[in-house]
Amino acid sequence: MIAKDPRPSESGHWYTREGVSAYTVTGANGQQRPTTLRDARKLNLVPSVTTILNVAAKPGLMLWMQKQVLLAALTLPRVSSESEDDFIARIIEDSKEQGRAAADAGTDIHASIQAFYEGVPNNRHESHVKGCITAIKNHFGEQGWISERSFCHELGFGGKCDLHAPSGDGFDGLVVDVKTKEFTDPAKVDAYDEHLMQLAAYRVGLGIPKARCANVFISRSVPGLSKIVEWSEEDLGRGWKMFSALLNFWQLKSQYS
Repeated sequence: MIAKDPRPSESGHWYTREGVSAYTVTGANGQQRPTTLRDARKLNLVPSVTTILNVAAKPGLMLWMQKQVLLAALTLPRVSSESEDDFIARIIEDSKEQGRAAADAGTDIHASIQAFYEGVPNNRHESHVKGCITAIKNHFGEQGWISERSFCHELGFGGKCDLHAPSGDGFDGLVVDVKTKEFTDPAKVDAYDEHLMQLAAYRVGLGIPKARCANVFISRSVPGLSKIVEWSEEDLGRGWKMFSALLNFWQLKSQYS
């Protein structure tokens, strides 16, 4: 089932069987806390596409994380009398802080793009937003885009799609996922199997299994710069097979389906 949900797409890991995100639950102290697998069992929730994908290695992300650790090691001075273990811990924490800052910046830009497509532009990150919508319009033409639609599929996974459009003249639907990252040269921007699997799962979950699918990469460092990678039908078929295998692995590993 498919449901419209207003909460940010980056936040959730679980969905109800009706397709509504269940990011948090009320704890014993009355406060909201992140939903756990134990909660999911009790509430009959399904994991998100990204939760399923987390069981596989992400070479692009791992390389980026390694670079952050290396940069932190090169730029942080070692404090006098600081032990090697303490110095290493400080380097790792600093690299994580850089990652959090990048994630926050990306989430902020993503929210502005979402606001535009939902008809409530917030007038922030105007160049990033304009670059995104221009790239999408040039590639796909004018479409009746639906933003941030969540879903649950009967196979036992859920998710939330940045943008999709129902079938139209000459195509069986469109599915778009927006990613922000640091880049100045679009030729050096690569799409990975994790991106492919995510889109392949989204189009099945949304009930448009033959939809065209593309990633839109938005540069955080050069406002307005973007790159679109559209996946072939052959790739998407392979992506669905890979995702299905990971879903089966996750369900067996978690003893939950």
